[in-house]
Amino acid sequence: MAHSHSDVVTGAFSYTGTYITARLLQSGRAVRTLTSRPDSDNPFDAPVPTLPYCFDDPDRLAESLSGTDTLYNTYWVRFSHGQRTFVSAVENTKILFRAAVAAGVRRIVHVSISNPSAESPFPYFSGKAHLENDLQSLDVSHAIIRPTVVFGDEDILINNIAWLVRRLPIFLVPGDGQYQMQPVHADDLARVAVEAGTSDENKIVNAVGPETYPFIELVRLIAKATDSTCLVGTAPAGLSLFISKLVGLLMRDVVLTRDELGSLMANLLIVPESPITGDIKLSEWLAQNKETVGSEYSSELGRHYRR
Repeated sequence: MAHSHSDVVTGAFSYTGTYITARLLQSGRAVRTLTSRPDSDNPFDAPVPTLPYCFDDPDRLAESLSGTDTLYNTYWVRFSHGQRTFVSAVENTKILFRAAVAAGVRRIVHVSISNPSAESPFPYFSGKAHLENDLQSLDVSHAIIRPTVVFGDEDILINNIAWLVRRLPIFLVPGDGQYQMQPVHADDLARVAVEAGTSDENKIVNAVGPETYPFIELVRLIAKATDSTCLVGTAPAGLSLFISKLVGLLMRDVVLTRDELGSLMANLLIVPESPITGDIKLSEWLAQNKETVGSEYSSELGRHYRR
């Protein structure tokens, strides 16, 4: 069966989807997007037609995917809030997968997470594991990309740590701070995803960066890069969570959830046995972006949950 040179990226105008779309357009591919915000501005020079997700109408969703060679799926939620829950995200993604199969999509490239497990106590990781299993059960060519924590120009986590150390006299890291992170740049993630899209092999690829940091050292690195005089210390995890909730109330946002902290402290954001697939170092990126990173607060609720 002949396939087109047209791809679909979910959320092509937001964070990781933007980087994937940019790489596809640069390679001469035509791109459409499925989005919850079809009125969003197109940041690209090339046209990127927008279509709504319409999870409640699988036939219409399949029609939207008609003529697609590869579907790049970044759709997910960071945490449950209001009607946007992990349960609904899992069910919606299953609907999306089946719509793609019904539409005759050649390949699905699905962005998952490092160290997913169906038995994980953290819904983010268990939900991702269930979706990996679901995709693998379908009769469609696929690749599963497992990033660690992603950083880049539109990042929230690294940016907001920088925002805090620019403004606070002391930053209290939860616990002993020795749990680790292996951050990967969004463009490296996009490169890995797009390369996987050109293959026909069913595979799982880790998207991991070239540097690994204990969390306390990562915060110190950010403080140093931004010329902050903030002291970085440790505190019981409960106290750090309480402080993050106070900041969240002040900013009308969710800064950090208990599950996010738990998964971080469980070392789920590193894959030490994996080959390094990222090229961009966080340390070098921070040095290049020291004037802008953390200059403004990035709101998760404002970006993804509020209308």
